[in-house]
Amino acid sequence: MLDHEMAAQLQQYMGMLRRPLTITASLGEDAKSAELRVLLEQIAGMSPLITLQLDGRHARTPSFSIGRPDAEQHLTFAAIPLGHEFTSLVLALLWTGGHPPKADAHVIDQIKALPDTYTFDAFMSLSCQSCPDVVQALTLMAVHNPRVHVTVVDGALFQEDVQERGIMAVPTVLLNGQMFANGRMQVEEILNRIDSGAAARNAATLQEKEPYDVLVVGGGPAGSAAAIYAARKGIRTGLLAERMGGQVLDTLGIENLIAVQATEGPKLAAALQDNVRHYGVDMLGAHSASALTPANQPGAFAELTLSNGAVLKARTVIVATGARWREMGVPGEAHYKTRGVAFCPHCDGPLFKGKPVAVIGGGNSGVEAAIDLAGIAEHVTLLEFMPELKADAVLQKKLQSLPNVRVIKNAQVTEVVGDGQRVTALRYQERATQTTHELALSGIFVQIGLMPSTKWLEGALERNPMGEIMIDGHCRTSAADVFAAGDCTNAPYKQIIIAMGEGAKAALSAFDYLIRNGKDAVQAAAAGGVSVKKAGPAEDPLLSRQTSPAGA
Repeated sequence: MLDHEMAAQLQQYMGMLRRPLTITASLGEDAKSAELRVLLEQIAGMSPLITLQLDGRHARTPSFSIGRPDAEQHLTFAAIPLGHEFTSLVLALLWTGGHPPKADAHVIDQIKALPDTYTFDAFMSLSCQSCPDVVQALTLMAVHNPRVHVTVVDGALFQEDVQERGIMAVPTVLLNGQMFANGRMQVEEILNRIDSGAAARNAATLQEKEPYDVLVVGGGPAGSAAAIYAARKGIRTGLLAERMGGQVLDTLGIENLIAVQATEGPKLAAALQDNVRHYGVDMLGAHSASALTPANQPGAFAELTLSNGAVLKARTVIVATGARWREMGVPGEAHYKTRGVAFCPHCDGPLFKGKPVAVIGGGNSGVEAAIDLAGIAEHVTLLEFMPELKADAVLQKKLQSLPNVRVIKNAQVTEVVGDGQRVTALRYQERATQTTHELALSGIFVQIGLMPSTKWLEGALERNPMGEIMIDGHCRTSAADVFAAGDCTNAPYKQIIIAMGEGAKAALSAFDYLIRNGKDAVQAAAAGGVSVKKAGPAEDPLLSRQTSPAGA
């Protein structure tokens, strides 16, 4: 079941177990049950602390539960968790077996203190990069609180379940049988939603923070680089991010980062977070900013207001909030988002197996999505607004070779059509003839670029008509004490490596501003720089994974 490399890796991890655990499998006579049995027998043979039982009676087969003989635990995988979920499987085994997670103590305490019983069903796909964060967050909760019941369901494996519940995007989480959330979530976000007092407690804690010399908003490549470069100057640095990694987390393959032959978005995000932590940056957790009030005068503090009401103060602010998926802005799109309208073909594609779908956008992203979906869907229709596709020639050639793909150029989508519950069609207009057509389908994948995440800055900083923050060559904005970097700015060429460089530049510019205008910062810098932990042996990439606070 596991190849040699994966088996060797898992064998190493199973040597870290500290206490017995039990795997209880619920199997049928089908091929997938046989496949799961082989995997579980292979895992059980890797440690004397693992007991495998084949007498499970779970309603979903194939499935397996992971528990402890000495404590109550409710964690079930209705899946064969390989692919992107292999890490989730390993972490579930390690945590159940007593290996401590890399989660803040207050997060664990909050999990343990949850007073009610919560039954979560988390629908995912093995090709989804956003799903592991949700799965691992819920797993962490199930391991540390017996009142939290979690079932992880592979939507591609349980198609009837998906259809019955109307699941059309992953990750999708149900709580006590009702819709709870769609999309990537960190454990703090889940806790904040189910723990009514969490937001107020978090706001109070943040409100007590001393002012920062540099406060970075955003945890993608630009924000991470800015925080690292600022911290290296020996000044008090904080980083606020809704999610570490930013848009990188939604990137499947990265092959243009110099000195890194190839990597994946979540792996790079984890490395960024580890690097930021290494320099002692005050990481403020999964919070979002709602307003910025620049000081615009030396010696005063800029104020950053958060969505929970807390206000943070800083001598300088670096905005690196990146970008988000651009939407079509047509009737029906918002209503059917996650109900047929999707933005990640890798995540949601398996849910449309054997069904007709459309891809909107003829750039590299759109054509790549159409190519990927052609191997899953019954038929793919790609619609491009312009008379010609904008994708690279090699991608267009591949697209043209696929028998179940149709390309419609010079077409404008005018409406998303549905039955109230899910997408059934889209309407488009031939721009040359003004003729309107309706295309019957089950899913629409929107691939028309990104929008800067800057709406919250309205009135605070100068932005261009596209919403990008206007900066000069030193990453300075229209406010003297505010700097900006990355995809949220008007800097050309939205690339990871460029965002990193811009983040570093913004931090150096902020430090220059402090030297010239901030007495306290000069004194701090003169005190001897920043103290970092002594470099030791390279940490295991899995055990140092920090794409969410649920990392091991």
